Amino acid sequence: MKSILVAVDFSNCSVNALLHGAQLAFQAGARVDMIWVNNPEKTRVNIEDDASNELINEVIIQFKRLTDELHAKFIGLKVDYIIRQGKVYKEVKLQAEESKSWLIVAGTHGISGFEEFWMGSNAYRIVSTAPCPVITIRAGINVVELLNTIIFPVDSTSETREKVAPTIALARITGAKIIVLKLYTSSFKDIKNIVDAYAEQVVNFMEEEGVEVETDSIEAHNLTDATIDYARKSNANLIAIMTEQEKTATNILLGNYAQQMVNHSPIPVLTIRPL
Repeated sequence: MKSILVAVDFSNCSVNALLHGAQLAFQAGARVDMIWVNNPEKTRVNIEDDASNELINEVIIQFKRLTDELHAKFIGLKVDYIIRQGKVYKEVKLQAEESKSWLIVAGTHGISGFEEFWMGSNAYRIVSTAPCPVITIRAGINVVELLNTIIFPVDSTSETREKVAPTIALARITGAKIIVLKLYTSSFKDIKNIVDAYAEQVVNFMEEEGVEVETDSIEAHNLTDATIDYARKSNANLIAIMTEQEKTATNILLGNYAQQMVNHSPIPVLTIRPL
């Protein structure tokens, strides 16, 4: 059975991410693995010490509460939980490898009574090291759990097409429509022709796979802002990107496209590392 790994710190942010992960698992016939990572540098507690009993007992109580809530909402869903110790992003990566997880789902700024789980760059570190695709969901953002429209940006990098298979898999599971969005970051005809060619390849493949697909194009000086604005106008609830993306002057100043998207998108982001 496929596993969807959800990073949990029991904050509202991570519980919101958990509900999205559970919805996808329910539709895919997959298992939900919840993971909580104890970082002794934050909690000042080592889970191998006797003094950790109170902390671990509370974590288990919270896991059981969440499990009961998921079972009540998603009848028949298989749910498990894992407790690990170390640096959050490293332990999430290791667990995903051990569980052969199909997908990781994580909130990006959850703060709990246990530790400041997602402060700093943990979310992007998970995205940039994960062995499988990652969906990130920002704190404080109320989004529709049922996936209906996926924005699939296409630029002039060859890696832009490598997110096709995971995106199609999600569209098939959920019945979501995919909008292939051509991002023109230059007025040079040769660059536009590359984008058009890549987009045509992607659309043809998606149509062959039987998913609903549309195409559109926009001029984009800031890839992040342009993609998010378009996704908002389209009422989309997922944006599919690569960790490697076309470089622009904005990227150089503000950080790479994936990092900007993970940190700022009010819409969940599916991020795939290139092979």
